[in-house]
Amino acid sequence: MMVENLIWGYVYPNEAEIQWSVLIVLYPYITGLVAGAFIASSLYHVFGKKEIKPVARFALLTALSFLLVATMPLLTHLGHPERGIEIMFTPHLTSAMSGFGYIYSFYLIVVVLEIWLSFREDIVKTALNSQGWKKLLYSGLALFSYDISEKALHEDEKLAKKLAIIGIPSAAFLHGYVGFIFGGIKANPWWSTPLMPLIFLMSAIVSGIALLILLYIASMKLRKRAIDHKCLHSLAHYLWIFLILDVALELLEIVSMKYESLEDIEIINRLLSDKIAFTFYGVQLTLGILIPFILLLLVGIMKNRETLKMIMISVSSIFVVIGVFAMRWNVVIGGQEISKSLSGTLTYEPVFFSQEGVLPAIIILAIPFVILVVVTRILPPWKDMEEEVPESKPKSTIKHLY
Repeated sequence: MMVENLIWGYVYPNEAEIQWSVLIVLYPYITGLVAGAFIASSLYHVFGKKEIKPVARFALLTALSFLLVATMPLLTHLGHPERGIEIMFTPHLTSAMSGFGYIYSFYLIVVVLEIWLSFREDIVKTALNSQGWKKLLYSGLALFSYDISEKALHEDEKLAKKLAIIGIPSAAFLHGYVGFIFGGIKANPWWSTPLMPLIFLMSAIVSGIALLILLYIASMKLRKRAIDHKCLHSLAHYLWIFLILDVALELLEIVSMKYESLEDIEIINRLLSDKIAFTFYGVQLTLGILIPFILLLLVGIMKNRETLKMIMISVSSIFVVIGVFAMRWNVVIGGQEISKSLSGTLTYEPVFFSQEGVLPAIIILAIPFVILVVVTRILPPWKDMEEEVPESKPKSTIKHLY
C-alpha cells in the first residue's frame, strides 16, 4: 500500500513509519497478566480468602511463567538485544525506562522465593521418596534442607505471607510503571493523563484473573477432574468487581478529555471515530467489558445450572483477555497514529514475517504456556486444585451477588 494512502492530514516527514510495533503492545500485555495472576494468588496468601486456595499456588506458577518471558518483546524489538543488560549497569537515573530492570529483577526474586516456600514441603517429600537424578534435582531445589516439621512449615507460611505482602506493591509498580511511561509523555495527548498508570493496573488485574480462570478450567478438563465451583465463582466475582473499576477509569479518562476539550480534542475525536473506532468501541468496550459484565452479572443471579455458569464465565474470561489486548493496542498503536503536528494521522500496517511482525509476537505469547506446562510437571499444584471442597448454596439476589 502506498504511504500516501496511510496518512491523513498534515504529518512530519519523519513520521511515515511507526516505530513501536505489535511487540511493544505485547510487552505491557504480558506484564499485566503477570501482575494480575500474582494479585489473584495474594487473595489467599495475604487476605485469607480460603475459596481461592485451589488456584493460589497455580497462580504463582502462572505469574512466574509469564514473568520469565516479559522482557522478550522488548529484547526482540531492539536492534541489538545483547545491549539490553546495559540498562542495569549504566542506567540513566532520570529516565523512567531505566527503572524497569530493577523493578523486574526485584519482583522476579519475590515470586521465585514465594513459590519455593509454597512448594517446599512437596519438594522435600519428592526428594526423600525418589532415586537417582530425580532425587538430586529435588534435593537441589530443596537446597538440601529436609526439615518439614510443623514448626518449619509454619515459619515457611509466615515468610511466604510476608513476601506476598511485599509482592503486591511490587506487582503494582511493575505494571503501573508501564502506564507511567506512556502517561508521562506530555507531547502525546492520547497518552498524557495521570490516570494511565491506574488504567494499566486495573486492566492488568482483570486480564490476569481472566487468564487464571481459563487455565484453571482447561487444566481441570484435561486432567478429567471436577471443577471447584465455589473457587470458580469467587474468581468470577473478583473479575466482575475489578471489571467495574477498570471501565470506570477508562470512561473517566475519555469523559475528562471530552469535557476539557483542549486544543488537541479534534485529533482525539478523529482517532476515536476513525483510526481505532472498531478496536476501541467494538472490541475493548463492547466485547471486552460490556458483554463480560452482563454475563458475569447473570452468573451471580442464576441458581444452580453450574455447567451453564461455567460456560458463561469461560466466555467472559476469553472476551476479557481479548479486550485487554485491544486496550493495549489502542494505547500503544493508537497513540503513535497521531501525528506530532496534531493535524494528521498515520496508519499502522502490521507485517506477519518480520523481526517485529505478528509471527514473532505469536511465538513469544505461546512460550509462557510451554513454560507453565514444564513448571507444573516439576512443581505440581494439583493437590490443592483437586481437593474436595463443599459447595456453598448459590445466592439469587443482586444484593448478595456471588
